[in-house]
Amino acid sequence: MAAGLKTVILLSFVLAVGFLLIILSCALWSNWLPLLVALTFVVAPLPNALFSHCGSDDFSTENEGSGPVDLGRFITSLIVVTGFALPLILAHAEVIKPAACIMSIIGGGLVYGTILAYTAAFKQDTEEF
Repeated sequence: MAAGLKTVILLSFVLAVGFLLIILSCALWSNWLPLLVALTFVVAPLPNALFSHCGSDDFSTENEGSGPVDLGRFITSLIVVTGFALPLILAHAEVIKPAACIMSIIGGGLVYGTILAYTAAFKQDTEEF
């Protein structure tokens, strides 16, 4: 296990800063619609995690070309693009302020980046031999 306590502390700090930016983008301008960005970035890795074990048998280690795996990646990418596009659309429609848009995009990027870094750092190898 290469990732240790320092990795967990760093990732939790970055995650807290990301959520702080998203909450501040809502609270400073009294408009709570940018909070939907946090929801989209928290939900984004779920399809990829659910479909990553589908379509493979016990004897093959290669998941490339598997339909369910590709579907999970596609749904994940749709949710991530929605997380970045939603604040832009809300700012363009003048529902939220442009500064709130920028803060929620940066905060959402930090939240999703933290989730990706955590899964990469603590990925367990299934091969024991």
